[in-house]
Amino acid sequence: MQVKGCCPLDCQDSCAWVAHVEDGQVVKVEGAKDHPVTRGVLCAKVKDYEARLTAPGRLLHPLRRSGPKGAGQFVQITWDEALDEIATRFRSIIVEHGAEALMPFCYLGTQGVVQRLALVRLFHALGASRQTGGVCAVSAAALMAEGHPIGVDPEETPDAKLIILWGQNVLSTCHHQWHFIEEARKRGARVIAIDPCRTRTAKQCDMHLAPLPGSDPVLAAAIGRHLLETGRADLELAALWVEDLDSYRQAVSPWSFAAAAEATGLSVGEIEALAKAFASARPALIRAGIAPQQAQNGEAFVRGLSALAILGGHWRHEGGGLSILSMPELNEAQAARPDLVTGAPRFLDIAKLGLHLDSATPPVKGLMVWSANPAATQIDAPRVKRGLMRDDLFTVVADHFLTDTARYADIVLPATTQFEHFDVQGAWGHHYVLANTPAIAPIGEARSSGAMMRSLAARLGLDHPALRESDEEIAASALPDGWPLETLARDGWRKSSPPRPQLAALPTRLRIADGPIAVVPRGDAARLQLLSPKSHYFLNSTFANMPRHQAAQGQPAIILNGQDAARLNLVAGSRVAVTCGGQRLELVLAVNEALRPGVAAMEGKWWEHDKPQAAMNALTPSRWSPAGQPAYNEVFITVAPASSIAMPPQ
Repeated sequence: MQVKGCCPLDCQDSCAWVAHVEDGQVVKVEGAKDHPVTRGVLCAKVKDYEARLTAPGRLLHPLRRSGPKGAGQFVQITWDEALDEIATRFRSIIVEHGAEALMPFCYLGTQGVVQRLALVRLFHALGASRQTGGVCAVSAAALMAEGHPIGVDPEETPDAKLIILWGQNVLSTCHHQWHFIEEARKRGARVIAIDPCRTRTAKQCDMHLAPLPGSDPVLAAAIGRHLLETGRADLELAALWVEDLDSYRQAVSPWSFAAAAEATGLSVGEIEALAKAFASARPALIRAGIAPQQAQNGEAFVRGLSALAILGGHWRHEGGGLSILSMPELNEAQAARPDLVTGAPRFLDIAKLGLHLDSATPPVKGLMVWSANPAATQIDAPRVKRGLMRDDLFTVVADHFLTDTARYADIVLPATTQFEHFDVQGAWGHHYVLANTPAIAPIGEARSSGAMMRSLAARLGLDHPALRESDEEIAASALPDGWPLETLARDGWRKSSPPRPQLAALPTRLRIADGPIAVVPRGDAARLQLLSPKSHYFLNSTFANMPRHQAAQGQPAIILNGQDAARLNLVAGSRVAVTCGGQRLELVLAVNEALRPGVAAMEGKWWEHDKPQAAMNALTPSRWSPAGQPAYNEVFITVAPASSIAMPPQ
């Protein structure tokens, strides 16, 4: 039997897949051949997703903590016992501290509207704190909220004459997009990569520029200045869309090619060639990744790229513009039923979990985490873990495995995988809405988020009809008007494109300047800037516990350019101590000339309890952009032979 479904993970491509089922077991999964993006191929991360069903450590029954928090010591209990304890503790917290002392925490461990948002209904009905923010693309979302267009249908890509991949390793993070880029190249398009590392993708491009991390707004400013100075700027489109062109002129005026070269570490010739290529292409497409936003100047970066797409006139042509979040029209918010909220509960930014657990007023006394692993993925991980260790914090985690976060839970609930539940989801890299039909019944006692919501609502005495809806009804609530859920489930997917931006005056014009464009201080010149590029085999922390993925990724390592290794008298393969802010990791050194000098890299979000010396977020301090984007990239480290640095005091 073959069952249509889709990959649930936090990836632009949101692949349609087909599960092959024999005797009630999923024996294989393959990409849907008829899906215009998936084209029959799955990535290195999910090509054997069926192994997740019965992998070592799969959670199949509810658990109660029996040892210290973080120790991973639990005893099996029944669902009735788990639900009763959660309901009792939540009621007690509400009576003693108010409903705002409850905090829900979910993210994009699954993009499905049911698995991600059904439980949000419960917390809305309870009057709990509301979650806001995110840990990636926060800067892009902030600009999108202002009205900046930041999405292009990838199926338009072949019409582009120039494609700039700005901080995006397509072949490792969204390789299905490469089909469209290759089609553009066959029609004569050039492809330029901008990345501090010569990635798999950069090696396949026509040109590669490796700027210093955090200098991207300056590079964009130099291109913008060139457009204005040479008369290549589309001032007619700017007059329709932009409110502060004069301020933008002033902001970019200091950034000549020479000044930008000094700030970015690129040559004048490289910047000039990029600017001229961008100015002459009709149209150009900028595909920007998440990584360059992960800094305190994340919004300045996105604003600078939006300015280029507008001033270059690229929105006038199919295939042109700025693409960061390209999403179908889907009413995801409705699945969370915001109408259940009464009063005005506070918002808590999930990117600041450590801060909230440490000092929120009123204090967070009850936390439920699902579709996320914040102990591994949040900045300033030591602070997050101190918060999770609080004796007065009651924590519930729903997951497939005993993650770093689940180890701090008081109650752990077994969640269904994508093969075991129904769901509907969009994408952030194409315009298709996908349905996922369960291929098998849940294994063990695993339950979907919808089932957990219904069970907990009943235990808590909540009787609103929205809290009794089936998973299918929850999914249907997010669909565009006139879409029958049965038809979507039968077909597997359907396109739901938002309109391209209109070439007309905007009712609220856009700001493309936000004060002076400054060089980000790099701190002590002797320190290296540490980046955390996406792994080819993990998706954030997902799959970090899977044997096949671990073997493919190899042992955790700190990667340096050969010049830096030689300057520091370090030898490839030796153990080195990596320190920052009183924290220390001990890793194997890898040397790779693909990384520009002055920069270090650690790939993958390893689980600390499995690979304690690879927990990179132990080094990332609490820094955010003005919109709340965690500044994962602003980590400056010392690297030395492991024997030469003593462990910091505990």
